Amino acid sequence: MAEQRGNMTGQQTALRVLVVDDDPLLCEMLRAALGIEGIEVLEAHHVIESEAVLAEAAPDAIVLDVGLPGIDGVFYCERLRESRRTRAIPVVAISGSDIAGERALAVGASAFVRKPLDPLQVIRTIEELVGRTPLNVALRRAAGDATPDADELRRLIRIGQQQHEMLENAYRQTLEALADALESRDSGTGAHSRRVTAYATRLALEVSPSLVDDPTLEWGFLLHDVGKIGIPDHVLLKPGPLDGAERATIEQHTLIGESLVAHVPLLQGEGIRVVRSHHERWDGRGYPDGLAGTEIPAAARIFAVADALDAMTDARPYRPARPWSDAAEEIRAAREVQFDPDAADAFLSCEGDLRAIYEATTLAA
Repeated sequence: MAEQRGNMTGQQTALRVLVVDDDPLLCEMLRAALGIEGIEVLEAHHVIESEAVLAEAAPDAIVLDVGLPGIDGVFYCERLRESRRTRAIPVVAISGSDIAGERALAVGASAFVRKPLDPLQVIRTIEELVGRTPLNVALRRAAGDATPDADELRRLIRIGQQQHEMLENAYRQTLEALADALESRDSGTGAHSRRVTAYATRLALEVSPSLVDDPTLEWGFLLHDVGKIGIPDHVLLKPGPLDGAERATIEQHTLIGESLVAHVPLLQGEGIRVVRSHHERWDGRGYPDGLAGTEIPAAARIFAVADALDAMTDARPYRPARPWSDAAEEIRAAREVQFDPDAADAFLSCEGDLRAIYEATTLAA
């Protein structure tokens, strides 16, 4: 357990929290926000730095980014729980992905907070885990021990957070409804967008965990085919092979999609790159730009595997679904041809998880 520390007057000093994240700006934001509330922040940008800090002294809590470079945060959380020095220290996992958060909780994280971070939520979570209330202490100190004022301010903060969460949920539900409507027009079901998002997120965790901490990525996955809104039905829903002109028309959906979301803040990052580049191929024979290899944005290379997997295993109005085993074999065969080899290998590594997503979402559809 973290040691009990006292100051010259016998009062307990500030909580001490170790923040492990490779983003210096996020670390600085947490340092400033938690510092205002009287919480001392120690900082580490990767696992080696974290271990050096922990060797000096045990903090009261650890805020751990799941998407660390090198040794990812899920693996490190598991190691923290195995060590006698750190097994009792509360760990707050942070990530832009709910799936990543669930994995962290499964290996022993005490709590999960989704990015983009709300510092007040982080503070509240730390309070609950360590059984101390730095926010109350700081507010009382600032208000001259005026307890009612501190409690009232906390109540107003909670109301503000609830209003923010309601607005964010409404925005999310609107975009999800748009994605479902687009997929229903294309494939007859809205399940594809959610399923392929889950596939791609799991693959990203395998290939490059830090990618999932980009909050725009999920929206890029979800709205990857938003440009199909501009494709005529006689082309989009044609039951047979497309001719050259029709193929050129449908290939425009990536550029139409990019144009549609160009000014949407939720996609201004890896998300918009997925919308434009998810039909590029490793061998350079994709569209719209004919990019090859690592010229293709990393998230788009990962998404290409997820999209192809679902295209093969999901029934469409013009053809039945193919068996999972056929799709898996095709992904293996297209390694270093259509697909990034790392993304194809990730499919093999986590095929069981992907199959579980398929079964759960197919039954729920």
